[in-house]
Amino acid sequence: MTERGIVDITVSSRHVEVSPSLRATTIEKIGRLERFDGGIDRAEVRFQEERNPRIANKEVCEVTLHGNGHIVRAKVAAPDQFAAVDLAIEKLEHQLEKLKKRTVARNHGKAHATPAKGAVAVAIAETEPVEGRLVRTKRFHMKPMSTDEAILQMDLLGHEFFLFEHADTGQAAVVYRRADGDVGLIEGER
Repeated sequence: MTERGIVDITVSSRHVEVSPSLRATTIEKIGRLERFDGGIDRAEVRFQEERNPRIANKEVCEVTLHGNGHIVRAKVAAPDQFAAVDLAIEKLEHQLEKLKKRTVARNHGKAHATPAKGAVAVAIAETEPVEGRLVRTKRFHMKPMSTDEAILQMDLLGHEFFLFEHADTGQAAVVYRRADGDVGLIEGER
């Protein structure tokens, strides 16, 4: 474990160079997120550059934080890499504050089981099938959780849906964002 409480920070890039000063600044700013009492175990930072000449904000920074059974993700674009890091940190701070408030509100006055350390639920990233072909398969560990926790995870990841194991039934279920902004739930029947 590092001094800041984050076990592992990985900085990678695609189609763009990451300077030593950008890497150091990124690690230092991610480390500041320790003030949120969530216990961040791992942080993955990825830089890339948009190739479309019509896009003004070409520098993309995507940060994924893992810890205490939660995944929090931010993806932003800016004119330069340093500005992208700042925007990503700002977005993560907002999401971590939201997570903290929801966790406190949910647990206040109620006895809830704490997720096992290292238990991770992952949302399946949307893919674009080409001519109806299966182009990607993902497998992941699903931890049992309530519908409210699944909705929170979907929001924190910024996805339109989230697959999870329903704690009450033990079966796979999906929460999804409807066009009207509300949330739907899909459950299987036996």
